[in-house]
Amino acid sequence: DQAHVSDTQVMVEFENGNFHFTFPNPKNVSEFSMTLFKGHKKTEICAFHLSRERVISKSNVTYCETQNSSSSTTFILKNLERKHIDVYTYCLEIFLPPPYIECCLKETYLYVQDKEDCFSLGRMPWTIIGVITFAISCVCCVVACCLRNKNQTCESNSLEYNSEYMPMAAVNAAKKPRI
Repeated sequence: DQAHVSDTQVMVEFENGNFHFTFPNPKNVSEFSMTLFKGHKKTEICAFHLSRERVISKSNVTYCETQNSSSSTTFILKNLERKHIDVYTYCLEIFLPPPYIECCLKETYLYVQDKEDCFSLGRMPWTIIGVITFAISCVCCVVACCLRNKNQTCESNSLEYNSEYMPMAAVNAAKKPRI
C-alpha cells in the first residue's frame, strides 16, 4: 500500500473567533509529522508528530493549538490580531513506511480584521470631552444670567433719576459696567 495524500481535503474554517486548519491523517502510514508555517520565510509555529510509541504536539507561539483524532489533525489559531495577517503553509512529512515523503499541502492567506470597539477607535474619549464641554457651557450660561438679573435689580433700586434733592437737574446716571 502506498501512502496517500490529498490536497483537496484540507479545510480552513472560522469558528467562534478561531481559525481551524483541518486535514485528514495520511492513510497507510505509521509515522508522520504535520507542521504549520507562517510567512514566506516559513517560520514554524505549530507541529504535530505521530508515531506508534507516542504523540508529540509542539507550539512555538501562544496562539496556536493542535488537536488530533484518529482520522484528522487540526491546528487552531486563537486570539488573532492584525499582526497575524500572513500566508500560512501546512507541510506533511511521512517517515514510515519508506520512502520518506515531504510535501507542502497548501498555502492559505489569512486576513484578520481588527476588533471594533469604542475605546480602540477613540470615540469614547471624544464623547466624554463633548459632554463635559456642553455641561460647562450650560453652567456658565446659568451663572451669567443670574448675575445679569441681579445687576438689573440692584440698578433699578439704587438709581432715581429725579431725586427730591435736585428737582431742577434731571441728569442721566452713569451706567455701571456689566459682566
